Amino acid sequence: MKAYQFEDASTGLQLRDIPVPKAKAGEVLLRVEAAGLCHTDCHIIGGHVDDWIRKRPITLGHEVAGVITELGSASEFKVGDRVAVSLPGHSTEEPDWKNAVGMGFDGGYAEFMTVSTKYVVPIPANVSFEQAAVAGDSILTAYHAVVHEAEVDSTKTVAVIGLGGVGINGVRIAALQGAIVYGIDIDEGKFEGAMKQGAKACFKNFEQASDIRFDAILDFAGVGTTTAAAVKAVKAGGQVVLVGMGAPIMELSTLAIVTRRIQLRGSLGASIPEFSQVLALISKGDIVPVLQEIPFEDVVEGLKRVERSEVNGRLFTRPNK
Repeated sequence: MKAYQFEDASTGLQLRDIPVPKAKAGEVLLRVEAAGLCHTDCHIIGGHVDDWIRKRPITLGHEVAGVITELGSASEFKVGDRVAVSLPGHSTEEPDWKNAVGMGFDGGYAEFMTVSTKYVVPIPANVSFEQAAVAGDSILTAYHAVVHEAEVDSTKTVAVIGLGGVGINGVRIAALQGAIVYGIDIDEGKFEGAMKQGAKACFKNFEQASDIRFDAILDFAGVGTTTAAAVKAVKAGGQVVLVGMGAPIMELSTLAIVTRRIQLRGSLGASIPEFSQVLALISKGDIVPVLQEIPFEDVVEGLKRVERSEVNGRLFTRPNK
């Protein structure tokens, strides 16, 4: 089968022919029907998160949906089931990323993959494979950050920094929670999409929104300067939630954090029950993922587009098309 594998930053991501894996006890074999392209893979390919990778070479791709074609042992699932793959839970426990799809074991940039049944979630009948695939990270991560970390509700005014593949879902989910939502991005080309997802208005920076009192700001860019700007822009006693990992190190004003009593939280991943909640929202039509399909042979170039922030919504591919 064809699979995109990574060994180290010097060789990058390479398309290879490798054997179709066999499902072990407690696992299922999936025919991959859709795989989303995530910026985290750009960090991996660049060698910036080497401690997240347990095996080399490894097939990348952690937003995955497909059809079960083989059972490794008796299971509540059956051959033919439509399922998506969840990242490790992240609600009351620290996520074990070394057991995550596409990081701890081979992922979905391949025609087939095996996965433990504890990470498998059924897909509702009216949710497509591509919707379910990208839901496993880009929507699920945004959902957890908005609902459980920022605790957004109808009483809050919220800003979302970074209107890319994850942040755009943060806008939608915050709007579904009843909040007044504003988008912040240096790319004005993303404003129309954010407005369609429920943003009241969008700005290139917080100076343009200086008259708005933000109860919470979610930073999906995380380039350092964005978080520092959020600390200054959020109201006294407000909350800044950092989701993006655009920069490894940042400088923040301790004076602003302490004297203005700013709460700063990090958010990564979500719990498996939250995944089912997200899929239910997609099933009801409350969330409609913004998707762009690319051919499987274009995955490397697609990830370069993701790294350059040239994508509106989420790229996905069909390895078996």
